[in-house]
Amino acid sequence: MQNNKLTIATRGSMLALWQANHIKDSIEKEHPGIEVELLKIKTTGDKILDVPLAQVGGKGLFVKEIEEALLDDRADLAVHSLKDVPTELPGGLSLSAITRREDARDALISRENDTIMTLPEGARIGSSSLRRQCQLLKVRPDFNIISLRGNLDTRIKKVKAGEFEAIILAAAGMRRLGWQDKISEYIATDILLPAIAQGALGIETRDVDGETNKMISFLNHSETAATVKAERALLKRLEGGCQVPIAAYGEIDGSTISLRGLVGSLDGKTLITDNMTGDLSEAESLGIALAERLLDKGAGEILDEVYKMENAK
Repeated sequence: MQNNKLTIATRGSMLALWQANHIKDSIEKEHPGIEVELLKIKTTGDKILDVPLAQVGGKGLFVKEIEEALLDDRADLAVHSLKDVPTELPGGLSLSAITRREDARDALISRENDTIMTLPEGARIGSSSLRRQCQLLKVRPDFNIISLRGNLDTRIKKVKAGEFEAIILAAAGMRRLGWQDKISEYIATDILLPAIAQGALGIETRDVDGETNKMISFLNHSETAATVKAERALLKRLEGGCQVPIAAYGEIDGSTISLRGLVGSLDGKTLITDNMTGDLSEAESLGIALAERLLDKGAGEILDEVYKMENAK
C-alpha cells in the first residue's frame, strides 16, 4: 500500500467487478481515509472462449495473470471467486481472507420456467462444468449437455434466444447481481453437489505485506474459511483442478463440520460419494480423510479416465 491507497486486481466481467467493488466499498467503510482502486486484468480463461475449459489445460486459468500483478506490485490484493483458485498458490502469496459464503447451490435458468425434473426430454442444457454434467446425467440421462461459456448475461441471452432449454449457473453470482427473479430453480445439493468453495470470495495478498493483511482481516469469515479449508483439502488430495468432475460441500453445526464429497464419470453412470463429520478445528484433515475414502472407492480410476478423455480431444 502506498499513500493510503490500495489497488485491487480483478477480472473485468460484470460479476467480477461487482465482487471487487463490494470488497472496495467494505474496505473504504471500515477504514475511512483509505482509497481503493481497481485494476482490471484479462486472464487466459477470459481470452479463450471457444474451447471447453477442461480442454484448455492447466490450472489457474482465471487467476494467473492476476497473481502476476500481485507479485510485481501492480496490485495490493486480488478478489477471486474462490472456486476458480487452485489449491497450490505461487510462493509469496496467500489467501489472507475468505468472505462469508453466499448461497452455495447451483441455479437453473430455464426458458419456460421449468425445473430439472419438468424439463422436456432431450432438453439442451448449457454448461461447461464437468461436475454439473456428471450429476445432471445421473438424474436425467436424456439431457443433451452442450458446452457454454461467456459472461452470465451472455449465457442468459442464449436461453431467451432459444439456443438452450436451460442453463446452470452458480446461484451466488445471480444473487450478487440482483438477478434472483431469473432463477427457475435452486437445485438441491443432493442433486447437484456444489463446486469446491462455490459462493465464497477469496482475498489473495502478498505474505510480506503485513499492513494490507492486517487491514483486510475483518473480511475473513471464520466459519466459511473452515468449510472451504476442508473442501480445498479434499480437492488437493485428489489432485484435481477447477475443471474436473469433483464436488464437495461442508456445513457447520456448532463446533462440528460435516463434509460431503463426490467424484463422477462424465456419463453420469458412476458417482462415487461419501461423507464425514469431524471437529471444526480439524477441517483440513477431515477433507484429506474424505478424499482418501473416495480414492479407496475408485475415484482415482475415474479421474484418470477423465484426464485421458479430455487430453485426447
